[in-house]
Amino acid sequence: MSLWIYVTVAAAIFQTLRFMLQKSLSTTRLSAAGATFSRFAYSAPPLLLLLAAYLGVTGTALPTLGPAFWAYALLGGTTQIFATLAVVLLFKERNFAVGITFKKTEVIQTALVGFLLLGEGVSTGALLAILIGLAAVLLLSHSGATSGAWWRHLTTRASLLGLGSGVLFAFSAVGYRAASLQVDAVAWQRAALTLAVVVTLQMVSMGLWLVLSDRAELRAVWAARRVAVWVGLTSLGGSFCWFLAFTLQNAAYVNALGQIEMVFSLLASVLFFREVITRRELLGMALLGLSILLLILAI
Repeated sequence: MSLWIYVTVAAAIFQTLRFMLQKSLSTTRLSAAGATFSRFAYSAPPLLLLLAAYLGVTGTALPTLGPAFWAYALLGGTTQIFATLAVVLLFKERNFAVGITFKKTEVIQTALVGFLLLGEGVSTGALLAILIGLAAVLLLSHSGATSGAWWRHLTTRASLLGLGSGVLFAFSAVGYRAASLQVDAVAWQRAALTLAVVVTLQMVSMGLWLVLSDRAELRAVWAARRVAVWVGLTSLGGSFCWFLAFTLQNAAYVNALGQIEMVFSLLASVLFFREVITRRELLGMALLGLSILLLILAI
């Protein structure tokens, strides 16, 4: 098999492992904020060291970063913080596999955000994918604790957190893309520099917020470093693998194969967290996976 296949599967594994670690930390030792901060706190330092080593060895100078870059980077980084918080909080409401599936609505919502903000048209195939995704979300949003009209299920805490994380991740992706386009460098250097800047901003901003609001949680993140450091490293590994896969193969194929993360999350939910997946949830995840694949192929 081609190298890009192995790299994409590795990216999906890294991402699943990171969410598993964050779920474990958020339900045992850390709050949602602490579990989110651990991702940035333990990934920014090694990333900055690698970037500094590359610049030192090659003698490459950093490109000039203008105001637009910093604005877009701040938009992307801030919305990703809140999106990650929403996902970690969601893990407390529903099982691991369904939580990951709700997060996957970002793919569908990115198309909607692009249409609303950028005026990009939606093809017939993409519209069909979005409608299938809506049906999947309706299935996933139904819980035994809520009865009545179908639309009431979308107002549960789990549904709002899941859909909200998808919206925030969509804005985050747009912000990152816009920021990277402001950098005058080759593609992989733009991506690496944007990633380094954003993760550093996220580490500093969340660190300052915890210093002012919850220093005990900051100490808890340090106390949990033996586990939390793996959150940062798996996050870093996943980001690198996604980037490498996109340089090796068409992004549509990479994203389509990347949906294998849903399979990994289901296995983790059953085998690691010992959670029960209902038939309704399985059907919802299958429909959402189908809608995402159709959307990727349609755009």
